[in-house]
This record gives sequence, C-alpha cells and structure tokens, in this order.
Amino acid sequence: MTPEITSVLAILVLAVVLLVTEWLPMEVTALMVMGALAITGMIAPLEALSGFSNPAVVTVWAVFILSGGLTRTGIGNLIGNRVLQVAGNREALLIFIIMTCAGVLSAFMNNVAVAALMLPVVMDICRSTGRSPSGLLLPLAYGSLLGGLTTQIGTPPNILVTAALSDNGLVPFGLFDFTPIGSIIMLAGVAFVLLVGRRMLPVRDMVAESGPAAGKDLDRQYQLQQRFFFARVPEGSALVGRTLAASRLGSALEFNVVAITRGGHSELAPGPGEVIQSGDRLIIEGDVNQIQAIDHWRLLLLGIENVEIDDAFAGDIDLAEALLPEDSPLVGRTLSEIRFSNKYGAMVLALKRSEATLRSNLQDIQLQGGDALLLQGSRQGLAELEDAGDIGRLRRLVEKEDVGSYHLQTRLLRTRIPDDSALAGKTLKDLRLGDALGLRVITIIGADGSGRLPDPQQPLVAGEQLLLEGRSEDLDALKGLEQLQIDRKSQPDMRSIVSESVGLVETVLTPRAASIGKTLRQLQFREKFGLSVLAIWRRGQVHFTDLREMALDFGDALLLYGPLEKLKMLGREADFVVLTAAAQEAPRLEKAWLAAAIMAATLLPVLAGWVPIYIAAVIGAAVMVGSRCLTMEEAYRSIEWKAVFLIAGMFPLGAALDQTGAAKFLAEGMVALVGAHGPLAVLLGLLLLTFLATCFIPTAALVVLMAPIVLNTCQQMSLSPHAYMMAVAMAASASFMTPISHPANILVMGPGGYRFGDYLKVGGLLTLVVLLVIMLVLPLLWPLKL
Repeated sequence: MTPEITSVLAILVLAVVLLVTEWLPMEVTALMVMGALAITGMIAPLEALSGFSNPAVVTVWAVFILSGGLTRTGIGNLIGNRVLQVAGNREALLIFIIMTCAGVLSAFMNNVAVAALMLPVVMDICRSTGRSPSGLLLPLAYGSLLGGLTTQIGTPPNILVTAALSDNGLVPFGLFDFTPIGSIIMLAGVAFVLLVGRRMLPVRDMVAESGPAAGKDLDRQYQLQQRFFFARVPEGSALVGRTLAASRLGSALEFNVVAITRGGHSELAPGPGEVIQSGDRLIIEGDVNQIQAIDHWRLLLLGIENVEIDDAFAGDIDLAEALLPEDSPLVGRTLSEIRFSNKYGAMVLALKRSEATLRSNLQDIQLQGGDALLLQGSRQGLAELEDAGDIGRLRRLVEKEDVGSYHLQTRLLRTRIPDDSALAGKTLKDLRLGDALGLRVITIIGADGSGRLPDPQQPLVAGEQLLLEGRSEDLDALKGLEQLQIDRKSQPDMRSIVSESVGLVETVLTPRAASIGKTLRQLQFREKFGLSVLAIWRRGQVHFTDLREMALDFGDALLLYGPLEKLKMLGREADFVVLTAAAQEAPRLEKAWLAAAIMAATLLPVLAGWVPIYIAAVIGAAVMVGSRCLTMEEAYRSIEWKAVFLIAGMFPLGAALDQTGAAKFLAEGMVALVGAHGPLAVLLGLLLLTFLATCFIPTAALVVLMAPIVLNTCQQMSLSPHAYMMAVAMAASASFMTPISHPANILVMGPGGYRFGDYLKVGGLLTLVVLLVIMLVLPLLWPLKL
C-alpha cells in the first residue's frame, strides 16, 4: 500500500467518522475533505473545485427547482386529493393509494417534498376517518422513497451513478433505465407493507380534530389531561391589573393560561395582553408542582435591598463601555449566536442605540455598528477582550456619572444566600431568576469580599451575596403567584378548551428550515404567531419543560394551542408544515398545468436524446421561475443546499480514491473476500455494505464513495458495471432502517409518534425484501457478466 493510498484512506475514514457522528455539519465535512485533498496534492486545485460544475450536481439542484415548481403550483395536491378520495375508510386501500400516489409523484419530484406535501393531506384523512396517523405516515415516507427508484431524476443516487458511468467513459443510464427494476421493487415494497408491514406499525393516536372534540387523541398521546388544572385569582391579588405577560405565570412557572372564565363567560386562548381581573378562574396547562419553586424565590428575596454603584462591584470586577465599530465581525449577529459571555468572559449589561437604552432580551438583539455596549468583567478579561479587536476600544467607567446614561443606578439590588438554606448547592440555572422575576445576576460576592462573574452551572454557597440587575417593583408579581388559589380536586374537561375557532394542532419543521438550531425564544414564536407551544415531540419522547430554550431540530413536532386562524399565518412560513391542509398556503393552482407542461417539455428532449439531462433541467428550472410558477426566493428555498455542497465536496474524494489506486486496493480486497464465490456473491457483498452504510452515511456521499470501488471491482472481475452501479443506486436509495437514514423518515417521526425501533422493525424487513428482489430480478434485467 503506497503512501498516497494510505493518506487518501485516512481522509476517507476521517470523513466517514465525521459524517456518522455529525460533530461538524455534513457540508462542512465535505468542504474540508475537498480542501485537504487539494492541499496534500492528491488532486489538482482546479479538480478539487470541479464538483461544483459537475453535471450531476447541476442536475440535482435544477431538479430541486423543478420539483419546487410542481409543489408550489399544487400539482401534488390535485393528484393526491383526487386519488385519496376514492379510498374511503378501508385501511389496506388507504395505504395502497397513499404509497402509490407518493411513489408516482416521487418519480419526478424530490422525495422529501412529496412527503411534506402529502403529510397534511394524510393527517386530514386520519381526522376524517378516525385513524391513527402512525398507521399511515410511515407508509407515506416509504412510498416516497420507493417511487424515487423508478427514474433517473427520482433521487440523487440515480443521478450520481449515471454521472459516474459517463465520467468513466461508459454509456450512461437513460431517464427510464431505472424504471423496470425500480417499479418491481416499488410494487414489492407496497405489497410487503400491505400484507405484513401494516400489522407491525404502532397504534399511537396523535390526531387533533378541528371541531368541538379537538385534542382528545392528542390528550392520550401527550398525556395532557394530567397537566391541566384550575386556578383562581382572589380579590386584592397582586396579579389584578397585570397582563398575562406581566404576571410571569409563563416565564416563572412555565404555565400556559389556555382559558379564562369571567362572569359566566369563557375566553379561550387569551393573548399575552389580556388583563387579569379579580375573581378570574384560569384554566392552566403546566406542572402544578412548579408552584413550589416560589418558596426558593421568597427565601432568596427576603433580604433584598437597593445598592449603590460604588458598593456594587467587588474585587477586580470592572465596568467598561465599548462603541462597536461598523466593520466589527460581531455586527449583524446576536449575543446568543456569538456566545458572548463564554467567548469573551464578559457580560453585556445594557445596549445603547441612538437615544434608546435596551436592557431586556439582549441575547436576541442583532448588533449594529455604532451600538454602545455596557460591559462588565474582570480587569484581565476586559483587557483581553480589547486585545481581540472584535469590539473596538474600551472606556473604563470609574465614576457614578459615567454610567448615568444607562440608568443602571436605579436597577441595582443585592441579596444574600441565607445560612443553612435549601438554596445552598443550587445553581443559577436551577433558580431561573431571569425568567421568573426579571432579575439578572451580574456579580457574586464571596464571604471574603471577592467578586466573580456568575456561572449558571456553578453551585451557590451559603453566605454569598448576589448583585442583581432589575426593578424591585417587578418583584410584586411574586406575591401574586403566591396568592394564586390552585384547585387540586377537579380537572378541566379537554373539550372545554376547544371550539370551532380554537384548538390543538401540530406542526413539524421542514428539512431546509432556517429555524433549525434556534430556540422558540430566539424566534419569538409566541409573539410572532400568537400560538402557545405546549409540548415538543422529539425522537419518540415528549418534552414539556424549558421549551423556549430548546434548540429546534428537523423532525420536531410542536403541539400548538391557539386560534386556528393563526395557523394560516404559520402555514405561510417555509420552515413549518402545519398538519392540516386548511392551514397551508394556497397553491398557485392557475399555474398547475403550466408547471406540468414545463416538466414534460424538460423530459421529452432527454428521452429523445436531443439534449443532456443537465442542460434540459437547467433550462426547465429557468422557465419554471420565468413563468412565475415559483418566485426566485422560492426556487432558492426549494434547493437542498446541504445536499448540493455535500455532493460537490465529496466528488474530489471519489476522484482521489480512483487516481491514487485506493479504489483498486479496496476492490481487490472485495474480490479476495467474496470474488471466488462468483458474481452473485460480489453483488450480495456490495448490497449489504451499501444497505448498512445508508443507516449512517448520507446517501449522496455514499454513492460518490462507492462508485470508484464498484467500477474497479467490475473491471477486475470482468463484470458489467451497469448492473452493479444500478444495484448500488437501488440500495442507497432504499433508506428505510433508521429515522436518520433519510429526511423523509424524520419528517413523519413526530406526527406519527414513531420510535427508533419502529423503523428498525418495519424498515429492516422492507430492506430484506428489496435485497431479495434485487438479487432475483436484477440479473434478469441487467446481466452481471460482460
């Protein structure tokens, strides 16, 4: 084994580890691989960049735009709704039609787009028939994957193996060369789900009706009933006259007020600006035991007092002001994104912009050039911050008058951790003073008078003093929370919190959502959409607490409560799929047949052999946008940029495997292992390797890596490269066994209430069916030997 082979295999192993673990974003891994190959000289620098102009990559992004045009004009809706209407309430027929419809659409549209398009339609069918979504959504996902096998543009692996054949001087696959074997696999897959798979699917009800019985099934799935209770606001309560937002019922206790009964009338889904009145009876969703947290806050605030600035900062803790330069790398980013405190070891106490001084929600405010930041930190830390050069020159504030414009003097408070109290050993994260009482700990003063910056994870010590920033009048809300009269004997009827206009509905994140990685607080979800998030279903588990601080992930199902009219606003957001067709943004139906005509006009010249598919796809994508079937912004959104960068970045690795002889080395190992047993054994070995790898490695990257190995194996054994490349394409696209194997699997996981084992059980057997079909049928259609 030569040094070049050793080096490229080392890069290959490292790339696979990073792709499997996702320590780095997949597309970043691919770009790093591309750069490493160019720097080490294994491929020329221009060749390293050639992936971005590769016909396969061009075809992939152009097909995404064509698929987006079909989606936006409602072609899928028209076909799906018409076809599904004939199924009635018969489960087997429903599954057959859903899988067949998804499969036919996926032959010409992106798999995930088809699954997302049909998801609300299938959920509405579940509502109208009273069926569990868990019995229909996994067949929907699997149908979309099976349909992608049937044409060259149905899935990226088919496009990539075609390009690999062309790049190696072989005759590429045609548009419908995949159809015979792909159709047989699809029919076998549908038959398996109908005869066996559907009996193995879980029955977990997660359906929300849109009428008076709303939420009854969601109640069972999320166990909501035990989280609803009554509370009464007594006369003279400190909550009277406050809005729900100012009451801190939500921020302090994570209570959602879903209804208020007042004067014999119930108001459902009251907004944050609703003013609380004496005698109000509240229906609250939350953990009633959270009320015990008030004891900790009361204990902490017993000795609270105002404090002078001169007495506030101890030891080497200093205040400084920074004027953010226009060219600072921090401009346009939030403190949360920067992780300012962790990175620079300093806290931003206030921000002054023009004439306004901002003190609340600083973590989520985008910084602008010219912003004045009031900073607190150790002398050494502030000096290091200035040396970093990201924030400009610092001006140390030594006099009380220096900070007068920030109005800090009236907002400084101090309290002490009592001796022998239950607070000792708790962390600031446990106490949640910011959310609960609007107080921010800015310095912790030890018993010896030394000061330190607060660490949310560090346990508090009895005798320590906490320097707080906030308003003493805001603490009155704590009295109101204490005075709340909880009714522990009776529970609300779930039917009482819904109506024709208010109810429970779910939404899921789309694969290309810009909201992925952001929290509900950063998105200002409640303020923007007027809907309360009661729970988040993620990877088979329900989460009720700290929802505003959870970074959202693809596939999360959000349980929402509020006015159903607000869902239409959410339905217009590209980041979310609301699981009811009524909330979806109205498609451009007047353009539907134009979009279909453009798609047909794109494919016909390819079938006739007049134009290469990558040229036809680019022209078709341009016409789709030019004809206003979708806007340019929608076209950009329809492209899975992660897949584009992943494929383009991994292409050089495939070339390096071939040019350095690493692919030949691996192929010789494959031949030595199974070659003596004949072509069928080699086919089985390659299929098993591909099926296993699809559980962990993105299918596009997998095909790019497998192609040179397969071609070298075929060359050494005089086997047909077309047969084996076809087999690898089929196996790579049949990603059924885990939710992370394909985005379509993740998309249905939350709404269907699926767990990892459901995919392994049903998808594992379906994979065996596909393996058996390929082994039996492929040699008949594509002879294995030359």
